[in-house]
Amino acid sequence: MFRISNTVVGALNILSLLLGVAAVASSVYIHIRGGSDCQKVLQVPLLVGGIFVVLVSALGIVGSLYRVNTALYAYLFVTFALILGLAFFTVFTLFVTNRKVGQQVSGKGYGEYRVADFSHWLQRYVVNNKNWDEVKSCLMDAHVCQNLAINGGRNNDFLIFKHLSTTQSGCCKPPAYCGFIMKNGTFWEVPKKGPAVNNSDCSTWNNREDKLCYDCNSCKGGVLANIRNQWRRLTVFNACVLLVVTAIYALGCYAIKNNRFDSQCNHPKTPSP
Repeated sequence: MFRISNTVVGALNILSLLLGVAAVASSVYIHIRGGSDCQKVLQVPLLVGGIFVVLVSALGIVGSLYRVNTALYAYLFVTFALILGLAFFTVFTLFVTNRKVGQQVSGKGYGEYRVADFSHWLQRYVVNNKNWDEVKSCLMDAHVCQNLAINGGRNNDFLIFKHLSTTQSGCCKPPAYCGFIMKNGTFWEVPKKGPAVNNSDCSTWNNREDKLCYDCNSCKGGVLANIRNQWRRLTVFNACVLLVVTAIYALGCYAIKNNRFDSQCNHPKTPSP
C-alpha cells in the first residue's frame, strides 16, 4: 500500500527528473548547434547540473516508489547536503550584496556606479579580465544598447532617455561627468575643449556599436549593480526553495519509516518454537 509521503516524494522527483533531462538536452543542443560565447558559457553548467538532478531524482524515485531504503538513505544524504548549501549560499548572498551604492544623476532618471562601490568578492570573481570578455559577449547578444532614447519636445527636436537599467546606464553611454553631447541614443560628441574631467572612462568611450563603453569601469559597475539586484531577488527565491527542500527531506524521513513498517508487515518474524 502506497503511503502519502512516498507518493509525494516520488511525484516531486519525477518532476525534477524531467527538468534534469531538459537541462541535459539544452546543453547537447548548444553543443550541436553552436552559439554565441554567452550561450556556450551555459553549456557545462547545464550538463553537470542536469546529470546531477537526474541521478538524485532517480534515487528519490527508486527509494520512495520501489521501497528501496538504501537508495532513499542516499537521497536524503544528498538532500541534507543541499539544505546546508542553500542556507550557506543565502547567507553569503546577503553578505556580498549588503552595500547600498550608486550615484543618482539629477534629473536623468538613472544612477551611475563604480566598481569600487561593491564587495571585493564581486570585483574579483565577476569583473576580472578572464570573465569580462564573456560578460561583454552576453551584453552584445542581448542587444542591451538598442533603442535607448526617444524624440522629445513639442517638435521632437531633442532626445530623451527611456528608463535605463543599471547595465544600460553604465555600458551604453559615457558617464555624465564626461560632459559629452548626445546626438542619438548611442552616439555622443566630445566637446571641442575635451572631456569635462580627466577620467579613463571618458577616453575609453567609442561610438562604434561593438565598443561603446563596454570596457569602462562604469559598465562594470552597472553590471555589478544589476547582479546585486538580481541576487537580492535570488535570496528570496532561495529561502522559498530551502523551505520546499526541507519539507521534502521531512517527507523522505517519513517514507523510510513507511518502508520499514511495510517490510515488517510483509515479512513478520516467525515465533521461535
